[in-house]
Amino acid sequence: MKLLKKIQDWGDNNHPKWLDYFRIMLGVVLIWKGIDFASNMQAFNELMRGAMLGTAVSISILAHLIIGLHLLGGLAIALGTHTRFFCLLNLPILIGAVFFINLSYGIFKPYSEFWFSAAVLIGLICFAIEGNGVISVDHRKMAA
Repeated sequence: MKLLKKIQDWGDNNHPKWLDYFRIMLGVVLIWKGIDFASNMQAFNELMRGAMLGTAVSISILAHLIIGLHLLGGLAIALGTHTRFFCLLNLPILIGAVFFINLSYGIFKPYSEFWFSAAVLIGLICFAIEGNGVISVDHRKMAA
């Protein structure tokens, strides 16, 4: 627990302002991917059925959980409220996307989403450590 507190304190004290713009962009990207995921649900269903991962109900629950976490987490990260919490919630989804989904399609093929997913994963890890920053809803609450 001491280590987590040290990481949180370091992130709060050493947060450059320009990094907030990347946090906002990361949140918008997560919202965009959540909407994109919802519009391409058929591809996810085929992928899960091919992997033999349970019934249609469990696949549907997983898909809706991914969409909800991307939309809600992206909004919270973009606004800068509970950033560390929502980054940690989205980490398992991105780890699955990077290592299980995108690696199986090949990382050097044209239009591969591996690098994009890896960049988002690195951003989530970064903001799980760094936190909100100056341009955020939580910072405005503390300043008031």
